[in-house]
Amino acid sequence: MAENDCLVYLNGDYLPVGEAKVSVLDRGFLFGDGVYEVVPVYGGRPFRLDEHLRRLDGSLHGIRMANPLPDDRWAEIFNRLINGEHDQYIYLQVTRGAAPKRDHAIPADVKPTVFVMCSAIAPIPISGVCAVTVDDIRWRWCHIKAITLLANVLLRQEAVDRNAAEAILVRDGWVTEGAASNVFAVIDGVLTTPPKGNDLLPGITRDLVLELAQENGVPAVERRISLDDLKRAPEIWLTSSTREILPVIELDGVAVGQGEPGPLWPRMQAIYQAYKQRLRMA
Repeated sequence: MAENDCLVYLNGDYLPVGEAKVSVLDRGFLFGDGVYEVVPVYGGRPFRLDEHLRRLDGSLHGIRMANPLPDDRWAEIFNRLINGEHDQYIYLQVTRGAAPKRDHAIPADVKPTVFVMCSAIAPIPISGVCAVTVDDIRWRWCHIKAITLLANVLLRQEAVDRNAAEAILVRDGWVTEGAASNVFAVIDGVLTTPPKGNDLLPGITRDLVLELAQENGVPAVERRISLDDLKRAPEIWLTSSTREILPVIELDGVAVGQGEPGPLWPRMQAIYQAYKQRLRMA
């Protein structure tokens, strides 16, 4: 099937992506007024679906919207769009919908726009990537997975312009997260990640890494990471739904550790992949 013929879900209909149309008055288009989720799929099964749907609820609550669909309806849509058992991901987006006129104030009685598609996951560069540190210029409610991602786009592009794969964001001397990832660092032998708060997205993969570390005797903690500590760390990782656990081998042009994935990463990578395999076999 050609990419343009792939089915997507839009407001109750399944149709080829090339035929999916949204009103120019949609508030997602005019204001970025909406939220999204990304759910990995392994072996034809959505990964930690309950956790992703709870985060969707939280994001919707944060922008004063109700969830337009019950969990079983979301699952039904996902299962219809999942194509085979290869690694893929579901992208879902909910906007406030199309209002009769453009007005910043939230309109009453507007029907949300609901969009879902499924795409293949790109291979993960397990040999490691380069990252750069940049000032965190985003708004103060980064715990909401909002579609207003212009700041993230500009920050990621700054990384690309500097021949790096990701921008690690720093606010007032403290690491928050990546432009599209959470951040881990090994500090004094302890796997460390910044604590949850309004300045970072509560990553599902982030939480799973902490959970798996605890279950497998890996010292891990949620604690603020200073920029100085990050630059001294022998291991730095990025985590996300589609990148899983990605080692950083160079930061701001300087090698991290020995300039290759450190000794803890392959251990956690094996633990994580075993967890995925159990899901595939369930």
